[in-house]
Amino acid sequence: MTYEEQIISVVQKTLPAVVSIVVSEDIASLEAKGFPFFGEPPLWGESKEEIIDHLPKTDEGKIKIGGGSGFIVDPSGCILTNKHVVADPDADYTVFTPDEEKYAAKVLARDPINDVAIIKIQADGLPVLKLGDSNKILLGQSVVAVGNALGEFKNTVSTGIVSGLSRFITAITDMEGHAERLRGLIQTDAAINPGNSGGPLVNLQAEAIGINSAVVFGAQNIGFAIPINKAKKDLEDVKKFGRLRKPFLGVRYILINKDLQKKYNLAADSGALVLTEAFGGQAVIPGSAAAKAGLRARDIILEADRMPITEKTSLEDIMEKRSIGQTIALKILRGSREHELEVTLGERR
Repeated sequence: MTYEEQIISVVQKTLPAVVSIVVSEDIASLEAKGFPFFGEPPLWGESKEEIIDHLPKTDEGKIKIGGGSGFIVDPSGCILTNKHVVADPDADYTVFTPDEEKYAAKVLARDPINDVAIIKIQADGLPVLKLGDSNKILLGQSVVAVGNALGEFKNTVSTGIVSGLSRFITAITDMEGHAERLRGLIQTDAAINPGNSGGPLVNLQAEAIGINSAVVFGAQNIGFAIPINKAKKDLEDVKKFGRLRKPFLGVRYILINKDLQKKYNLAADSGALVLTEAFGGQAVIPGSAAAKAGLRARDIILEADRMPITEKTSLEDIMEKRSIGQTIALKILRGSREHELEVTLGERR
């Protein structure tokens, strides 16, 4: 089979399981959030009514506020997508299959750490996309990205290679513009445009090895996908428990580097600095595993489970590979003295 024949075969196997997601909200809900925002594109007009008249709407008269892609992973209607595609708890989500069938979707889970979400439509006998093993991805291997490009061009296909592995980026991941640090991403030169978010990145065996997630604006041929193995655990949790189960320490922190060490006169140039109340919110969540172990604001967590904490290996990276109820050792720096603490991890709620 030639390379071209392989690509065509992959596309034919993948497309039936790839869906488009339309995000919509009623005008009353939008107004409660401060709509309309005069002068901000694509809004124009001298009055609210004139602005609303220009906005795209669903058949039900709701305002379309976004869109994305997803792919079916269970014949009964379980769909993987990005958390940022379905981030708004007040919005309605409508799924369109390639044969133009329309379904209302319910959000089952939003991963608090990874940009992954699971939604569900009421259907049976749907085509599914097989999940591959993202731990076996090789630099330079061929990949195909599929999705709803720009929220307008359904079933858009692009090809490329795996350009990088284990990338770290900061990306906007919700409707309010909050940024999150996404870790361990697959970098690809396959074209990923806004609207492709949530679609699959597949290998030449027509297996999903990633979830297309982010693009770098101003750059060419640089896109990122969440490794599929990060979503597999989420799927297992939802099927078994009806929710995601994540180990939880219960601290707010920033990762230290040499610049932060100098700026705040810290005693270490790496680790996780537990924030103070001055940064807003609680540094140590009352009743959490961290609180029970005696962690305090301005403690620096140097190691977790004997693993040094760095900018490349964050506290969250280590926690993600541990289990609820597991007891781990923390090495902390408090003032000028090191301490060892034992922490029994709770469950993130």
